[in-house]
Amino acid sequence: METCIIKSPLGYTKISGDTLGIISVTVLNSEEKETDIIPVELEDCVIQLHEYFKGSRTQFTLNLNPEGTSFQKKVWKQLEQIPYGKTITYLELSKQLGDVKAIRAVANANGKNPLWIMVPCHRVIGSDGSLTGYAGGLHRKQWLLEHENPYKQTVLF
Repeated sequence: METCIIKSPLGYTKISGDTLGIISVTVLNSEEKETDIIPVELEDCVIQLHEYFKGSRTQFTLNLNPEGTSFQKKVWKQLEQIPYGKTITYLELSKQLGDVKAIRAVANANGKNPLWIMVPCHRVIGSDGSLTGYAGGLHRKQWLLEHENPYKQTVLF
């Protein structure tokens, strides 16, 4: 498995993967040394993340290979269907997966998503519209949702 660390607007980001795909993308809560030479297996991921943060990429085209249970993978696959700039609730996500009673299990799987941004768990919000539970911190979730919002607030005065 190859790894690298890059700097993003939300902190240092660790990317892991191999020839089968990207296994994890994790935002770190500490300063790290950026990787000087990006492994070839991770180059596309690094490029696409930079494009996302610049605002020129709204969809990722990478082979993803996260490690998890079959249920977690089913939830993560469904998360990939949430369009850029849109949000859904945990309840809606549970309904899409066919079991409204599985809302807690769905939320738990959402929280264990190892592919930050690429599998957009940040696009899932509470039924009341609140920003609930985000492993990267609610300040990052808010930043990501604002970054993806097609209606940017401009300064009026």
